[in-house]
Amino acid sequence: MARLQGKVALITGAGQGVGLGIAQAFASEGASVVITGRDAQRLDDAIPLIEARGGTALACPGDAAKRENADRAVAMAVDAFGGLDILVNNAQARRSGVPIEEITEADMELALGSGPVATLLHMQAAFPHMKEKGGSIINFGSKMGLLPIPGMGTYAAAKEGIRGLTRAAAKEWGQYRIRVNVLNPASLSDSGKAYFKDRPDEFAKLCSDVALGHFGDAEQDIGAAAVFLASDDSRYMTGQTINVDGGQLML
Repeated sequence: MARLQGKVALITGAGQGVGLGIAQAFASEGASVVITGRDAQRLDDAIPLIEARGGTALACPGDAAKRENADRAVAMAVDAFGGLDILVNNAQARRSGVPIEEITEADMELALGSGPVATLLHMQAAFPHMKEKGGSIINFGSKMGLLPIPGMGTYAAAKEGIRGLTRAAAKEWGQYRIRVNVLNPASLSDSGKAYFKDRPDEFAKLCSDVALGHFGDAEQDIGAAAVFLASDDSRYMTGQTINVDGGQLML
């Protein structure tokens, strides 16, 4: 039996990259999926890619940093599929390549709003539907919060904020059998690829830091890890940070 058969998942930032890969992996394991993102066309294009894996998927466009959009996405999952079992907070925006001394309030607000604030809003929206039957929440961190690189200060701050929120929620919500974990991936998003396109030296350095010598596949590597965290295979794990990074971090 598929590991997520009959489960309902909401994945933010799932129109491309890691989010899309996770949605495809979940669909392959029998889950019904709601995907969100700011680009409605990109979400529409992603739906057939997800359903090709055998699952059912719906798109809910909107800015994840807005409470009304978090509430609307959760309501769509509940109304269409009868509940919500899995929440994946993957959405994150930032302005990259900015040294600390040049970071503006707007830069920080963008990173924190789309990261820990959006994560909190979706967790709060999901909580009433998980409180009685349990669930799995997977929040996305980054190795850059633990091993930062120049120009990514706001991103590092946002991701470490998400890790702190995750541990707090794991402690508070364990009584409801809601598991909350962090996944740190090493898989380039489309924005990451664009950032490193003109920075070959930085990209070469990143690759040299990966023990296995390459970045992971969004579906087969990162998606597979997310399936593990979403399924009963990880039923005794909460409050943890899982590094799926080919050996970039060895903690």
